[in-house]
This record gives sequence, structure tokens and C-alpha cells, in this order.
Amino acid sequence: MNINNNIIVSFIHYTLPWLLLTLYITASITSRKHKKKQNISLLLQTISTFLILLTFIGDSILFLIYILIKQDWWVAQSTVVLRKPTLDTEETSPLFEQNQTYEDDELSDIKNYLWDLKTKYTLNEKSWNKWWEYIKKFTLFFPYIWPTNVLSLKIIIFFCFALLLISRYVNILTPQQLGIITDKLVTNTDNKENIWIYVLVFMFYKFLQGNMGLVSSIRSHLWIPINQHAYRNLSVKAFEHIHALSLDFHLSKKTGEIMSALDHGSSINTFFDLIIFQVLPVIIDIFIAIIYFFVNFDAYFALIIMIMTISYIYITIKITEWRTEYRRDMISKHREEYSIKCDSITNYETVKYFNAEYFEFNRHENAVKTYQKAEYNVLSSLNFLNTIQNTIYTIGLLSIAFLSAYKVIKNQTSVGNFVSLLTYMTQLQGPLNYFGSLYRSLQSSFVDAERMLELFNEKPSVSDKPDAIDLKITHGEVIFDNVHFSYDNKKTALKALSFHAKAGTSVALVGESGSGKTTVLRCLFKFFNIHSGTIKIDGQNIHDVKLNSLRKNIGIVPQDTVLFNDTIMFNIRYAKPDASDEEVFEAARMAQIHDKIMTWPDKYDTKVGERGLRLSGGEKQRIAIARTILKNPKIILLDEATSALDTHTERQVQVALKKLTEGRTTICIAHRLSTIISCDLILCMKDGSIVESGTHEELLDQTKKLSKNCLYYSMWQKQIHGDKNSEENDKRDK
Repeated sequence: MNINNNIIVSFIHYTLPWLLLTLYITASITSRKHKKKQNISLLLQTISTFLILLTFIGDSILFLIYILIKQDWWVAQSTVVLRKPTLDTEETSPLFEQNQTYEDDELSDIKNYLWDLKTKYTLNEKSWNKWWEYIKKFTLFFPYIWPTNVLSLKIIIFFCFALLLISRYVNILTPQQLGIITDKLVTNTDNKENIWIYVLVFMFYKFLQGNMGLVSSIRSHLWIPINQHAYRNLSVKAFEHIHALSLDFHLSKKTGEIMSALDHGSSINTFFDLIIFQVLPVIIDIFIAIIYFFVNFDAYFALIIMIMTISYIYITIKITEWRTEYRRDMISKHREEYSIKCDSITNYETVKYFNAEYFEFNRHENAVKTYQKAEYNVLSSLNFLNTIQNTIYTIGLLSIAFLSAYKVIKNQTSVGNFVSLLTYMTQLQGPLNYFGSLYRSLQSSFVDAERMLELFNEKPSVSDKPDAIDLKITHGEVIFDNVHFSYDNKKTALKALSFHAKAGTSVALVGESGSGKTTVLRCLFKFFNIHSGTIKIDGQNIHDVKLNSLRKNIGIVPQDTVLFNDTIMFNIRYAKPDASDEEVFEAARMAQIHDKIMTWPDKYDTKVGERGLRLSGGEKQRIAIARTILKNPKIILLDEATSALDTHTERQVQVALKKLTEGRTTICIAHRLSTIISCDLILCMKDGSIVESGTHEELLDQTKKLSKNCLYYSMWQKQIHGDKNSEENDKRDK
């Protein structure tokens, strides 16, 4: 027995629906011409209609699946890679090539035929995985959108679903009621006294119906806390995640781009609302329309609605997919524009220093033009899509109107039904238009959220071990033992670095730029994980302790102190939010800044400006010192804390630093060697290694003992000559 599967499958899916439709039409004509055969004709009509709907619904479902995975529907055999089961082995063999026929016994032929029929619309496993993986990525957001642990919100969601179903039912009653009113008005009977009751019922339905109706308004009001819950959870989680990422992420990203991604990505919180109360109602309305037209009128109307709907949805999805690249490009250009604005305003002083206003204006204008080019593509393609959608809907409406008018002329239906049909079609335009805009909104939400998703998928390179413990610090002893580290696994930043900072002592790191001094502090603060070796504090490996407990016991005064755009009280208290005012005052006194603050009109309520720009460099440094004093850590890190200050201000800050470092282990970086003469240990670094170590006197004596210029001695001599030249220039200027 030979079976050509392609022919059979083609017959079932292409020819059979039209044969059934022909059977239905023939039965209808026979029923009208031969009243004696009405029962047989009615039976044939019912059977053929059922089979037509069954076939079209099945194909429609497969068609929608195809759209989702972007699979070529009608050439599935050439693109789907599946396996045919065999009878006597667990192994699989390739599915039959196109146009191939195969001979076997009758049972085998039937099994093969059924398998081919099944695989005709079976999805490639790889395609399924690809589509599922894309959707699965966004499920990361669902726990923050769904109120998992809030029973009251779940109850509200239940009521909102009930209101959703009520609103769908009202959508059916409204056009029906209008048709009843029309029939009452066009009849010749004088019994029209009750017409006002029908009108009032119709107005009541209209009052309940629509997005502005009572039902939707109540549902929207109940949904407010659900939306707020989703937005709050998502925003808080995103903010926490950004702060949880390691320093390497923040060094490689622009702040403006991150902020733009967070702003656009927050649109994902509306995703749940779109799916439940806009996409789902559209799908329900479309299926109800098909069933309503079929039950209350006939299959012709249902067929028109089905064809119009499938065409509308297909064209909308295909064009929107094409527009997605335009949308993605527009979002990217918008981020670039936002980043340029953010950078320019943040670096306001630099722009003024170099008289670069027109350069910034041109740079921003070019970014705006580039963005608008991308925006033009998005808007023009949207207009094209709207035109196509309107054309499809108009053709469907015209077909319904002509067919319904014909039936009215032939006295096969009433004028009221004609009005109900057109009203329902007009009512259906809303869901169809919604589907187009909703699909675009979902696509836009996905595109906007892609960058936020990328941020969520970023994993911190430095995090706590599962069995990490709290750091128990008693003295503050720091030991670096054979530490190796590289930023990019190419150039070594630290190489076999070892030193011992005893508790309560001061260690200075000196050397040329790029020698690894700042890297030492970053590794101790655990901004990065070292590649090998150990860093211990009071005998505890910092790799085994929690980040929070480590950083709580380390205070740092950076070279360029950045303050929050808030009051001085806020910035000092930032180190210890529960500190009293008196504790803040005492920390400021120790930092030699309290008296200065008290001379200002607003005293501790003085706003410091963006990044503290309203304060001088010395004032910012002393506030940073006060903040560190208030933190009261066991270990102090000074990253060139006075290098940018003048001599007079430096002396004031040095007094404050002396009080800060008393009795604490201190590791400092300094370019001015005069500031670290009194340190207990000075480490000279070069290319990530320690080349010299000792006290100030010991390092200077090394040159005499070795009869050559050592690194520290050379640096010391350069600074002495540089200071002398500066003094001579000052005298000459005077």
C-alpha cells in the first residue's frame, strides 16, 4: 500500500475546507428551494459548518504558534528537523526528504502517515527552545510583579478578573439591545409604550461598557495597588542590584547609560497589566465575536470575522517585528543623547574651563539629529502599519455590511440584526486596534527592558561565599602574602606583593603612577578578587569574610572626595546614620572643620551642591575626614588625601589626619614624600612589586650603602629640588 503523505496532508489542510464550504452552500440552496428536504439540508449544514470551524480553528492555532516562533508554516518539512520512530529499535532515523515515498506493510504506512501528519506542524525543538529561552529571560521580573506574599492583593486580582468577565458580557449585551430597540421602532405595531424601558437598559449597558465605563473604572481603581506593588518591587530590586555589582562594572559603564536603562526598563512593570487587562480581553473579544456571529447569524459572518482577524493579527505582527529593529535603534540613539547631556551637565566646570560650550552644543545637536532620524523611521513605519490595519478592517466591515444588507432585503433577517451586526463590528474595531497597539507596546516594553534585563543578568565579580563569616577585628593587623592580581588577565597589576602592617602602625605606598598603589587599597577593600595569595586582617582571610563586615571596619579618605548634594550634616552623618548631633559636632571638631561650619549662615544645614562643588578642596577633605572619624574604623586608607591641596590647607588637613589615624592601622598613598616621613614603614612600588622598603632614614641610607641611586632616594631628591625651584620662583615673582 503506497501513501503519498504530502498529497494527503495538502488535501486535508487546503482542499477539504473548501469542499466543506461548498457542501454548506449547496445545502443552504437546497433547503430554500426544496422545503421537503430541509431536515437533510439542515443536517448537512450543521456537519459541514462544524467541520469548517474545526479545521479553521486548528489551522488558526497552528498559525499563531508559527507567528510566535517565526517558523515558515507551509514549508515545515524543509525547515523542521525531526525524527521518525521505528518499530524495533530505540534509535532514530532522519525524517523523509521532500517528495519521498516509502513502501512498507500496511501498518507501517499508516504509522508513517500519522507521524508525518503530526510533524507537519510540529515545531523544531531548537526553535521551541529559542523562543522559550527568549521568553524565559523575562520571567526574571515576574517574582517582583506578582504579589506572592500579599493575600489582600491576590484577592483584589480575583475581583479584577471577575470584573473583566463582566465587561466582556456587557460587550455582547449592548449591540443586542440596540438591535432590539431598532426592531421595536421599525415595526408597524402601535405597542411602543415600553420602548423607553429598552432605551434605559441600553443606556445602562453603555454606562457600564468601555474603558471609561463603570466596570472598567472600578477595575482600574482596584488595580492601582497592584501596579504600585509591581513598580515598587522592581525599582527597589533594580537599584539594589546596581549597588550590588562590583567596581569593575561601574568603571566600564557610563552613569547616563545606566540611568537611561533603568528609566526605560521600569516600563516592564506595566507588562503584567498589559497581558491581563488588555491582551487577554482582546483575545476573548475576538473569540466571542466569532462564536456570537456563528450562533446568532450564520457561518458566513463568522468566516468573515475569522479571516479578517487572522489577516489583521498576522499583518500586525509581521510589520511590528520589522519595526522592532527601528524601535531598538531609536532607544539606543536616545540613550546616547541622554548620556551626552548627562556628561556635559555633570562636567559643567570643565566645559567652562575650555570654553567648549559651542562644541557641546554641536555634539548634543548631532546626537538629537541622529535620534530624530531613528525616530522618523519608527513613526513613518507606524503610519504605514495603521493604514494597512485600517484597510483590512474596512474590507471586513464592508463585507459584513453588504451581506447583512442583502439578508435584510431578502427578508432573511431584521433591520435590528443589521444594526446589531454593524454595532458589534464597530465595537470589535476597538479590540483589533488595541491588539495592534498592544503588540507594539509589548514589543516596546521588551526592547526597553532588554537593557534592564542585561543589568539584572550582570553578576557581581565580588560577592560573599556561601559560608562567609563576619570579620572579627580586634587590633587591625594587615598582611599581604604573595598577592597576584590583574585587571584584564593580560597586564599584571600586582606581582608577588607581600608586606606586613602591624596593628596601630602606619604604612606608606610610594612610586610612580601605574605602579599599583591604588590597586593595593582596592584589593584590601575587596573591590576585586585577587588571583592568588592571601590578604589577612587579624589572621582572617578577607576572602572568607562577609563584605559588609569587612568594609564596616575600613575607613577611606580618597583624593577626590565626592559629596552628596545635601547638607553638611547629612554628608558627615552618612558614615553613621544613627549618630547624634553631638557625635557629628565632635567628629567635625577633630577634623578641624567645625568652627568654619559655624560661621556659615545655615551652619550644618548648608547645602554642599552637586558633588560638593560649593565647598573648597580643603573643606571637602576635612568633611571626608570627619565622616571617617565618625565611622570609627580600625583600619584607615588614605588615597593621596592631600595631593590636590595648597601648602596652608594641607597643613590643616594633616592635623586632622593625625587625629584620625591615632591608634589605628593606616595605609596611605602619597606623592608628597614630606607627608609620610614619620610613617613606620614605607614601601616603594614599581610595576606592581615592592622594590624597596623601610623607614624614611633607612631608605635614604640604602643609597650610601649600595653606592647607587635607589628609587626612594631619587624621588626624594626630585621633590627637594622641585620645592627649592618653587620657592625661588615665588621670591622672583614677589
